[in-house]
Amino acid sequence: MGTVCVEVAVQADPRLLNALASLDQQSRRAERVFIAAAPTTPESLLAEARRRFPRLVIDSGRFPGGVVGARAASLSRIVEDVTAFLDSDEVAPAQWLDRLVAPLEAGSVAFAGGPTRPLRPPESSIERYYAELDESIYRDLVPANVAYLPLQNTAWRTTELRRLGFDPRIPFAEDHDLETRALRDGLRGVFVPDAWVFHDKTDETNLLRWAGKRYRYNVAMAMSLIKNGELSGRLKERRTPVNHPLRYVEALLKPFALLDARYRWRRWERAPPREPAGTQASPPGPPA
Repeated sequence: MGTVCVEVAVQADPRLLNALASLDQQSRRAERVFIAAAPTTPESLLAEARRRFPRLVIDSGRFPGGVVGARAASLSRIVEDVTAFLDSDEVAPAQWLDRLVAPLEAGSVAFAGGPTRPLRPPESSIERYYAELDESIYRDLVPANVAYLPLQNTAWRTTELRRLGFDPRIPFAEDHDLETRALRDGLRGVFVPDAWVFHDKTDETNLLRWAGKRYRYNVAMAMSLIKNGELSGRLKERRTPVNHPLRYVEALLKPFALLDARYRWRRWERAPPREPAGTQASPPGPPA
């Protein structure tokens, strides 16, 4: 059995303590928990994490950018055999890590991922939409193609993760790009339905903020699809629509997001090449 580091990326989110509390109860304990902190994360929160969970071996680093940038820049700090990702707004059941890393420790795959479940029964319209959307992703997309696994509940063979790195041009959909490149390199990934975590979406209450986040995600996903030559195939896919009115809002956003992604990617293609790397501090904007 190899060593495991669980990385938790955080940006001023007090729910970090809930995520760490769940890691403190794992049946398969990580050798180390690494907190990749964005600059806005208070030092008092990191100090409280160390004070409250003395049984966890907690290390931390502060990195420029947001959560995505912190996660990318922190890869050089991971030395364990396996790297598992858990977000600060997630809570893991006691068997989570054991189930998630089992396929990697068996030597059969390079990465594995599990689903998410709502932390509580959805109350707001946005919470209900996310619950329906996540159910659709894990029911329809992921079993057919593990490149659709969201990063925040995955485990990776660290050597392969650091070799592939994150492409700083594609924030917010860096998981799809990473997993697509891994599969193209001949690596194998697997979906582990029993390795689920609770995802807290109770702070998602503002419709305009939700729309902005979904727009940015759709731009980034389109950029990943364009980069990896998979856009035409994705456009031909037929998925069961999410049974929620907000799906119509997202459908209106997607054509604009696609045009935006094409424009951004053309600008990137004219710029000097940038290799994916685990040492990028934060995803920069498109070149001028």
